[in-house]
Amino acid sequence: MQILSDMLPSRVGALLSVNNMREDLEVSHRAASHWLDILESFYYHFRVRPFSRTSFRALKKEPKLYLWDWSEVAGEAARFENMVGSHLLKLVHWLTDREGFKAGLYFLRDTSKREADFLVTADEKPWFAVEVKLNDDSLAPDLRYFRDKLNIPFAYQALKKTGVDRVSDGVRIISADKLLAALV
Repeated sequence: MQILSDMLPSRVGALLSVNNMREDLEVSHRAASHWLDILESFYYHFRVRPFSRTSFRALKKEPKLYLWDWSEVAGEAARFENMVGSHLLKLVHWLTDREGFKAGLYFLRDTSKREADFLVTADEKPWFAVEVKLNDDSLAPDLRYFRDKLNIPFAYQALKKTGVDRVSDGVRIISADKLLAALV
């Protein structure tokens, strides 16, 4: 399990393939799966599953993995995505526990490999989508595609760069500090 926990920070934000981990660890699929479940129950990591409740061609496969302590993540982009994901999960928990909504946190990905980092749902309906970028303030085409395809009411492109807040083609491109401060 120690080797597994040492491997996980390098896999943050990527699709989690238990089979690949099993091969790297040279253990059974059941053991690798069980160890991941144990680490998740100890709040080492959490998984974000793909949204697949609609008729679009979604991949119904692996979740993405994020750490509760994102400071362990070495890459700046993955660490930033992990931090935003943690804040969105906090919002989802607050909406569920305090406000009584059936809220969920997902990511979007289809068979054409288009992807958006996060989707927050309320009562199993898309509420808002978030694409996370370090500094690229040009509109992410995949975010716009999913917004239109799934009729997502709000779409945000969150940047690490401060002082950004503008709308481009119906998507709000905003500094993450401003977006996250408005959540809870």
